[in-house]
Amino acid sequence: MEMFFLVKLVCICAIAFMTSFVWIVFGDRGRVSTASSAGLASVNRQDEPMLLFEDNELVDANRPARRELVPTARNTDWFQIGAQLRADFKDLPNTLEEVRDSLALRSHSRDRTLTIERIGHRTRLKLSAAAQVEEEDLDALPRQIGRSVVDLAPYPIWHSSNTGEVIWYNHAYEALMEKIGQDDLMAEPSFQDIHGIEFAGTGQRRLSVQSPDGAGERLWFDVVAVPLHQGRVCYASDVNAVVDAEIAQRNFVQTLAKTFAQLPIGLAIFDRNRQLALFNPALIDLMSLPAHFLSSRPDLTTFFDKLRDSKMMPEPKNYSDWREQIAELARAAADGRYSETWTLPSGSVYSVSGRPHPDGAVAFLFEDITAEITLTRGFRAELEMSVAVLDRVEEAIALFSPDSRLLLTNATYRTLLGDADPENERQVTVIEATQAWQSLCKPTPCWGEIRDFVYGREARSDWWSSVELKTGKTLQCNVQPVVNGATLIRFVPEPSGRRFDS
Repeated sequence: MEMFFLVKLVCICAIAFMTSFVWIVFGDRGRVSTASSAGLASVNRQDEPMLLFEDNELVDANRPARRELVPTARNTDWFQIGAQLRADFKDLPNTLEEVRDSLALRSHSRDRTLTIERIGHRTRLKLSAAAQVEEEDLDALPRQIGRSVVDLAPYPIWHSSNTGEVIWYNHAYEALMEKIGQDDLMAEPSFQDIHGIEFAGTGQRRLSVQSPDGAGERLWFDVVAVPLHQGRVCYASDVNAVVDAEIAQRNFVQTLAKTFAQLPIGLAIFDRNRQLALFNPALIDLMSLPAHFLSSRPDLTTFFDKLRDSKMMPEPKNYSDWREQIAELARAAADGRYSETWTLPSGSVYSVSGRPHPDGAVAFLFEDITAEITLTRGFRAELEMSVAVLDRVEEAIALFSPDSRLLLTNATYRTLLGDADPENERQVTVIEATQAWQSLCKPTPCWGEIRDFVYGREARSDWWSSVELKTGKTLQCNVQPVVNGATLIRFVPEPSGRRFDS
């Protein structure tokens, strides 16, 4: 009986012990695991890279971790990511099952700490900056500062492999990709398929980037690629302002070119090196110069030599001084002093002028004024003929403009007044003329009436009056209005009088 009671007591104690053991080992562990799993169910969205593994498979990663540690879709388990981390952390375990307790590893570069926390089947990794820098860690400061400088640079910087996958990029690159709406930060073809572009050494190329759907704004960058670690590092500088200025300049030049193309005046602009920089079609037509010759950008001397050879400029009297004359012509044009009229052997007449332009350039304008010169010469010939006819008239004639200036006289008038200089007529007014007449004649009130008539604008009709010269000759002064407000005054000898030259 006592034996039975003892066996029963031992069984009860064993059952109690096993129950407590199971509760402690499994029940309590399950509670901690559940709570810890809730804590490891996701990674915090912090600036420090964080990853979450289920056994050895990656189940979550925040954005900094995806940017630095998960650059491609292939890195989805501990073996690929661990191989990448092992370059910086020597004592990294081969599998996450080897981690029993929380583990903190320091990279050999001594600027980062890797914290590994494993609870149950889940493992969380966190990369953070070293908590403090000891005196022996001072040599790690330049590398820390260098990484910060690159990551905080205002220009997009990224490292791509030979296959075109982005391995690393800075914040400016990430901001650029967000701006253009590209979700895949690991793909590089946004820059006009930059992976297929060959860079000579560390050469620079101007490339544009746009949203994948092509609907957004096109942004321009000067991209420099430097070979590094079986890939290349690319640096992009924003040149949108430069591109906009170049487009505006190109549009302005095109507008000027279209305007110059419509000008009937030949235009030739020489740069500061005295090479032809710009010309318009009128120059080809006026100067009979071949287009291919002008397109070859001849210098100033060659240009004018060509004009001389084609007889499109006056032949210089002394050819030995020709080069010096061209140099003087360029200097005069640069000062805005050059202006000449060329009479060509063909009979054409050109007006040629030189004008200074910015940055030491000079412009020459060639205008065909043959028609204008011909018209002026014809008008002058007709005027000279009219004056010759008037000089044969026996009446003394004086023509006054509406503003009382003496415009025209004939030889008889000049003989009567004793003034043989017709150039002075342009400066004589009706007041001065009547004063001269008054000094030659006996007193009469008609001189004042003539002045009033010349200045008058209304009720103008013909009238006449007799005047007597101090020599005893009698003249009939006829006053007549003519076109445009002018006044004609004729001094006609009285029938009983004598001729002026008698």
